[in-house]
Amino acid sequence: MSASAFLRYARRKANLSQRELGRRAGVTQATIARVEEDRISPRFETLERLLEACGFELQVVPRRGVGVDRTAIRELLRTSPGERARLAGREARQLEKLEPRRKKT
Repeated sequence: MSASAFLRYARRKANLSQRELGRRAGVTQATIARVEEDRISPRFETLERLLEACGFELQVVPRRGVGVDRTAIRELLRTSPGERARLAGREARQLEKLEPRRKKT
């Protein structure tokens, strides 16, 4: 999502006009219009200040799926459902072997 879409969404959710948002954030209405029209890209600090004035905040979060090795998943999906069921059963038996023996009471 672009900065223009983030800003427009936040401003509308906050029920603010461009003029009111500008007054709260110390930015001109014309600048907000240019950002929302995607004619300019605001500096990070400016976007952060505008979003905060709308009651939102920017957060840095890891992208979903980044760093996930999908090789094993792809290989498993190439097998038939029956073969996947057999593999799951074998894995369950292996896990049972790893589980510590429980004492009978």
